[in-house]
Amino acid sequence: MLEIVIPGTEQYDEANNCFITTKAQVLRLEHSLVSLSKWEAKWHKPYLSNKPKTTAEQIDYVRCMTLTQNVDPNVYTAITPALLNTVNAYIDDSMTATTFPKKQKGRSSREIVTAEIIYYWMTCYQIPFECQKWHLNRLMTLINVCNAKSGPQKKMSRKEIFAQNRALNAARRNRAHSRG
Repeated sequence: MLEIVIPGTEQYDEANNCFITTKAQVLRLEHSLVSLSKWEAKWHKPYLSNKPKTTAEQIDYVRCMTLTQNVDPNVYTAITPALLNTVNAYIDDSMTATTFPKKQKGRSSREIVTAEIIYYWMTCYQIPFECQKWHLNRLMTLINVCNAKSGPQKKMSRKEIFAQNRALNAARRNRAHSRG
């Protein structure tokens, strides 16, 4: 969870021709599948795409991430670019120690990932729906682990087999204190 402080401001609302004063507000945010699905329901496009998002879309995602109750909607208009950078750094954080090797040559999946696709993966791997409130990157890591562990094991190349056998033989020679 991320906590950010939105400073109190006074802004001019050109649409209503008046000034809007907001108090300082602490927002508790969570980048989760729940917030992702709220945002996609409003904007009708996938959040997890490579297409850049407008400032309005980014601020609205902050609104969807907000766990704090009874937030004045005008507070979101006071979000600064520095605060958006903080939120984006939080969104990009892996939130786990698990890593995956970089993909070798081959085609990457061009599947468009939406909230419903992630819910489908959760159902396939029998991941409890309580996990929809986890940080999204952590949930995606769990899905990737389930995918890797349930799929067929990659066959070792001849070079890898020979290297493994050399290491096993060396370990056996050390244990037996022999040279051959």
